[in-house]
Amino acid sequence: MSTSAGSAAARTRPQLGSAADVQTDIPQPGTIKINVEGAFIVDDDSSQSEFEDADEFEYVHDTNDIRLPNHTAIVSHIAVDIGGSLAKLVYFTREPQSKELGGRLNFVKFETDKIDDCIQFMHRLQLKHQHLNGSKPSELRVMATGGGAYKYYEKIKESLQVEVLREDEMECLIIGLDFFITEIPSEVFTYNDASPYTENIMRYSPARADIYPYLLVNIGSGVSMVKVSGPRTFARIGGTSLGGGTLWGLLSLLTGARTFDEMLAMAEKGDNSEVDMLVGDIYGTDYGKIGLKSSTIASSFGKVFRMKREAERAAEDGGGLANGDGEQAEGANAEGIRGGVGDGRMFKPEDVSRSLLYAVSNNIGQIAYLQSEKHNLEHIYFGGSFIRGHRQTINTLSYAINFWSKGEKQAYFLRHEGYLGAVGAFLKRQPRNWGRRNSFEEN
Repeated sequence: MSTSAGSAAARTRPQLGSAADVQTDIPQPGTIKINVEGAFIVDDDSSQSEFEDADEFEYVHDTNDIRLPNHTAIVSHIAVDIGGSLAKLVYFTREPQSKELGGRLNFVKFETDKIDDCIQFMHRLQLKHQHLNGSKPSELRVMATGGGAYKYYEKIKESLQVEVLREDEMECLIIGLDFFITEIPSEVFTYNDASPYTENIMRYSPARADIYPYLLVNIGSGVSMVKVSGPRTFARIGGTSLGGGTLWGLLSLLTGARTFDEMLAMAEKGDNSEVDMLVGDIYGTDYGKIGLKSSTIASSFGKVFRMKREAERAAEDGGGLANGDGEQAEGANAEGIRGGVGDGRMFKPEDVSRSLLYAVSNNIGQIAYLQSEKHNLEHIYFGGSFIRGHRQTINTLSYAINFWSKGEKQAYFLRHEGYLGAVGAFLKRQPRNWGRRNSFEEN
């Protein structure tokens, strides 16, 4: 894509986003180009494979690359953040078929149980680095963070025959987030879908330097909540084990979905009111005295027991089995969750997915609010691969913070939310004066 055309489009980008923008900008946020005059986003929906035979790897190459047009030095390292569910890889490449200086940061993710694919992909990058720069394979460095930096340390080191530098996970998260907040315009955004009449529900926050203190809520397999008081000054103040791994694990048991993205897609189509007990189910209307709408969830999965019991009684009266006969059970995963509801229908996987997504997200949102209230933190940033630009997740977290704080605290989201740790690890070996504000010291 021509950068001149992209630059013009980027400079005219409005700072407000409609509901339609959310579906295009967040999942495929484009390419971010950084120069001394200021960073801007160049929309680019194309996704280029690094290798011709890339199909042999099971990975996702996100399209939100970061463009570095003024970086001319050779980058001799790659960074990987290996969590319990996903391994996130960040690496630098020159612009293909371009006479311009610089290049871009690429973002790739693998499921952690396919770590061998990730290591093989890094090996291909190693060979390409050697071919382009005439360097020895051992000159490439791997910056590794996350729990997998320790679990797979020997495996990566022996497979690539390179030095593997392990970096602290929390420190990398903060370095990565600080970089995105201070250096990348149109990276951080707020979300407000409180009214069906609100057209501009997504608002970009300008890059700024006065960011402390803040709360980082990093949602991966589990959840960590970190109070950040200044550059590399932070403390983990809480968290919860009920995170992305919880949602992934339970939905893999309850539905036929095999990937996390498939589960999110099912949740998009679901109706949680078929599974959850709402305030309206109890009161028949809103409970206005304490500010609860009729659509507010009173009990997650609260209707399941009653409906299942009614179905069992109906089956007993009809001489059938409570959970269906063998033929019904065999097709349960294809048609819905085993166990009938009051009108004889199965629980739909889509409805169950949406209910559980809301349950996990609401729990995280409320704990985040309580931590921010306890530590007097007004700004709350949500990161981690659990979010994935998913509108329902973002809306639930944003609504929870706004509701519990009565509008006094603000939830922020990022378009590179899953790569904070990997980018932080990459920046641990950044060249001198890298970044518009020279905001990172050289290691």
